[in-house]
Amino acid sequence: MKKQVPQSVIDRLAALKMAINRHRELYHTKDAPEISDEAYDSLVKELEAIETRYPELLTDDSPSQRVGGEPIKEFTKVRHTARQWSFDDVFDPAELKKWEEKVRNFMEKGGIAGEKLEYCCELKIDGLKTILTYKDGMLVQAATRGDGEVGEDVTHNIKTINSVPLKLSSVVSMTAVGEIWISVKDLERINNERTKNDEPLYANTRNLAAGSLRQLDPKITASRKLDSFIYDIDQLQMRDTNPRIRTNATNMSPDTQSGELELLKELGFKVNPYFKICKSVEDVQKFYEEWTKKRHDLPYQLDGIVIKVNSRKIQEVLGYTGKSPRWGVAYKFPAEQVTTILEDIAFQVGRTGVITPVAILSPVLVAGSTVSRATLHNEDEIKRLDLRLGDTVILQKAGDVIPDIVSVVPELRPKNSKPFVWPTHIAACGGDGSIERVPGEAAWKCVSTDSFEQQKRKFYYFVSKKCFDIDGLGPKIIDVLLENNLVADFADIFRLKKGDLLALPRFAEKSVDNLLEAIEKAKKVTLPRFLTSLSIPQVGEETAYDVARHFKDINMIEKASIEEFRAIYGVGEVVAQSFVDWFKNKENKKLVKDILKNVELIAEQTSTVRPLEGKSFVFTGSMKNLDRDTAQSMVRAKGGDVSSSVSKKTSYVVAGEEAGSKLDKAKELGVTILSEEEFVKIVK
Repeated sequence: MKKQVPQSVIDRLAALKMAINRHRELYHTKDAPEISDEAYDSLVKELEAIETRYPELLTDDSPSQRVGGEPIKEFTKVRHTARQWSFDDVFDPAELKKWEEKVRNFMEKGGIAGEKLEYCCELKIDGLKTILTYKDGMLVQAATRGDGEVGEDVTHNIKTINSVPLKLSSVVSMTAVGEIWISVKDLERINNERTKNDEPLYANTRNLAAGSLRQLDPKITASRKLDSFIYDIDQLQMRDTNPRIRTNATNMSPDTQSGELELLKELGFKVNPYFKICKSVEDVQKFYEEWTKKRHDLPYQLDGIVIKVNSRKIQEVLGYTGKSPRWGVAYKFPAEQVTTILEDIAFQVGRTGVITPVAILSPVLVAGSTVSRATLHNEDEIKRLDLRLGDTVILQKAGDVIPDIVSVVPELRPKNSKPFVWPTHIAACGGDGSIERVPGEAAWKCVSTDSFEQQKRKFYYFVSKKCFDIDGLGPKIIDVLLENNLVADFADIFRLKKGDLLALPRFAEKSVDNLLEAIEKAKKVTLPRFLTSLSIPQVGEETAYDVARHFKDINMIEKASIEEFRAIYGVGEVVAQSFVDWFKNKENKKLVKDILKNVELIAEQTSTVRPLEGKSFVFTGSMKNLDRDTAQSMVRAKGGDVSSSVSKKTSYVVAGEEAGSKLDKAKELGVTILSEEEFVKIVK
């Protein structure tokens, strides 16, 4: 017969948990310890002893669970309930002001030019972005950012980080976003240990934090002493009776970024204390300059500051580009510089035939990573620098930006060195290898437009994630298809047959079936992705998104004039001319026509029947059978609109699993709420 646990033991355990959690928060979150490490460890040991004797008392939120459980076999994939964006970068005051001009232009277009504009400035921690999910106040999942839509489940390792609460101070369901980091001191400690064991060293704290969080054995992660700063709320659903929390969390989250940071602190998260509200970009610049000087005084590494429009209302109006929020930007610290030797200059042929010179360097460590190549941009840049083979050069790198050569150290130049001579022919261009300078530009390009190198790069881009996203169709397979004349243009990809592929070397039946299935899946694509995939000169992902959103139809884009393209915000003379010239070309028109014989533009309405015209949809929570992008595309395909916020003008709120406070707002305003099944019936 099982022995009953004495009430005195239950009471002691509860008191221990409360005391340990309090002192953990004082030490790891508030930096205000009241007892020694030894005393804290003693409390934890007593807790563990009770749980060992009475295992039925062990709970998931016990402080003892932070030491790490059994190793796992592999990481599982996690689809984020909200897309995880990354910020665009600026590097100087001029770029900062240009960003603010864009913000004000979009505010004017959105009809809120009179709204008060201020910025919440935060330190940009050089760590690993992590997404934390809580249900009824308990941590249920932690995931890495991954590609922004799908990350890896690292819950077992996150639990070892003392500053991440296993249980919140209020009963809320939410998704919080933050940075996992490790101190410079611990980087040195761990690298010293690895040196003794003849193991490779970690280049910087970001690499170490990432490597530590992705350990299969959580005990190793626990030994690394990771820390956290939480800075954002993706979703929030309140079930608490605490009036202070409830007041702050009205309408999913506070109405300012700074209010959101305060709420995160109240819930028990560790928030970086050095954020500041700035009334102007001049104030932002002062904040930036202050931390440029002080950044090395902190125990963790910074690579800049993050600037966010403080008002949530303005943020919703500004929205997002194809890859980044318009309401925020990262202001990177000045680049680091080192010296190295220029060994050679190579030439890359891009997918549009433009030739880019690349410096081949003696490998050198800069800004936390080893580099051996740097872009030289064009012929004029080489002449400006007076670069010569064998020169000692000053290399500059800022964050993740491709490194640049800033200047030459002339006193270290080899004797008898000669000025670099720009080539007249490049074999990778095809034909006779002739190249020509683009009139009015510093760029050179191949005379021949159909070289194998250009073909390959265009195909690589066409099937990449940002375009058609054909899983399994990588560069090696593309090369084989081209070499065996199975594809000559993009449309040929969608005409591939099983017999064609099985005849190729190292192609097994299962791999062929998987590839054909991926190609079939890719036959539904949005108009922005379709435009991006065509390799139109000067047109990248963001421009394609803006143009597609403006015209909404490929036929309108084909017929549009330069003036119509220029009317789109962000599209200038050069890009407008490029669009018009590309669609005038008969071969390009035929290519588009051939692709569309096999591909459906799912985001565009080609029918005159628009049953959802005038209807506005808001999505909240995750759906079982549809991802958010597909669902939104289905609405637009029927003529409807998609919004990110609920208002009286909203027609429907589609509520999936773990729906956030948008659902509460819909109920409050009397907006019609649809389940996933009801939504599908409407859009079919």
